Amino acid sequence: MRLFRSFRLLVLLLALCVSSRLWAQSMNPNTAAQKFGQLIYLLQEYYLDTVSTEALVDEAMVDVLKQLDPHSTYISSDDVRSMNEPLEGEFEGIGIEYALIADTLVVQATVAGGPAEKVGLLPGDKILAVEGTPISGPELTIERVHGYLRGPKGSRVRLQVLRRGQRDLLDFTLKRDKIPLHSLDAVYWAADSILYVKLSRFAQQTGDELKAALEKHLPARGLILDLRSNSGGYLHAALEVANQFLSFGDLIVSAEGRAIPPMHEYADGQGLYQQGPLVVLVDEYSASSSEIVAGAIQDWDRGQIIGRRTFGKGLVQRGFPLTDGSQVRITIAQYHTPSGRVVQRPYTTVQGRDYAHDSLAYQTLRLGRTVYGGGGITPDVEIDRDTTFYSEFYATLLQSGALMEFVQSEGNRQRTALEQLYPTEADYLTGFDATTWMESLLSFAAGRGIEVPSADQWECSRATLQTLIKALLGRTLFEGSTYFKVLNGASDPAYEAALHYFDSRAFKAF
Repeated sequence: MRLFRSFRLLVLLLALCVSSRLWAQSMNPNTAAQKFGQLIYLLQEYYLDTVSTEALVDEAMVDVLKQLDPHSTYISSDDVRSMNEPLEGEFEGIGIEYALIADTLVVQATVAGGPAEKVGLLPGDKILAVEGTPISGPELTIERVHGYLRGPKGSRVRLQVLRRGQRDLLDFTLKRDKIPLHSLDAVYWAADSILYVKLSRFAQQTGDELKAALEKHLPARGLILDLRSNSGGYLHAALEVANQFLSFGDLIVSAEGRAIPPMHEYADGQGLYQQGPLVVLVDEYSASSSEIVAGAIQDWDRGQIIGRRTFGKGLVQRGFPLTDGSQVRITIAQYHTPSGRVVQRPYTTVQGRDYAHDSLAYQTLRLGRTVYGGGGITPDVEIDRDTTFYSEFYATLLQSGALMEFVQSEGNRQRTALEQLYPTEADYLTGFDATTWMESLLSFAAGRGIEVPSADQWECSRATLQTLIKALLGRTLFEGSTYFKVLNGASDPAYEAALHYFDSRAFKAF
């Protein structure tokens, strides 16, 4: 009976987390929990084969939440930490960016001030063994890498490293420390007094990072906030980011749900860039918090949104921890932009409710421009996706990791010469041309079993591959901003539209 009681308690927690609307149409939570608990007990006691009760309960929870909406989910205890980590702002480890190339752990970059940099690990170093145990091979996974390199602050780990030009393995002993996870991938001057800020996520420290960057660089003639491929994160981070650009009392976002009071969040007037010309870049991968920021800036006529229609995720999730360390994230409300638009894209109506029924025209709050609901944020200036460079050869190079492996290999082979030719980032940006690397790329690809491209494939993808090589190599030789400087400067139509906006008289309307 103790087993039955433990299962009854577990499924009761499951029952309490599921929409009361669902239970109201069937049975009360206690009755449902008892019924499901009885099933688990009977399977445990009488089923023909031994079953994993934990797996059965996990699958049942997943299936129940699937009946609700696309974003209510069950997260196992093993996945909770890994899902939260990119948003928490730091982890404890040795401080490297890495890639798994040919079943080998290769250092891509070291975190400034981190343990790896302090002991002298370099980009291109191959970590072949940890504590004397070889780790290279087909079984090497990201999860295993985390197990090898991460650990409590102050703990030590010994690495055996193969470095280009060295015959013997090098031994390094590192003391693990807290490693920051930054949200700002790049901050640089895009043009004369035009500040470019690339924000990759909305994490715990995002607001502080953005404020520090603005304090360091302002004043500016204009600002580009790049939210492309930013899938969102914490709500409070979105509020802190939007607050930097809006005036006192401006509504940032509102939310309403059945079981929570209506929420309205306003700018506090302390933002550092409330007046200057502003562009926000978005695409179909900009979601959630990115859409809150873009929607508020658009609705208040604060700046121009350029790019492609955003993803359309406007449901508020709250995480509820369960007794075994797992979690259910349940939709509790839906977002509205300041003009009242629903961000969530339409999906199959559940329990009679359509969370994104809205496809009407709305008016912006200062200039009365027309904007539309119906899911996602539609840009003021829409930029079609460029697919002219795409080929099977291009896709295979990227998906197989061969392009990254090639840049790492060739960059290590030529590192000394490259550092002499391009001592500064400015020298590299103006002087390096990957044209001479292309024949080597073809040979490298052939050596990895990748079919030689046809003349048409090569012609349509060659220029883009040259740009990617320069960007990836630049990140290895200098820093993350170099990567974006190369990509943005290579005929990126959305980026070019943003620069044109500042050079035109259009911005005076905002």
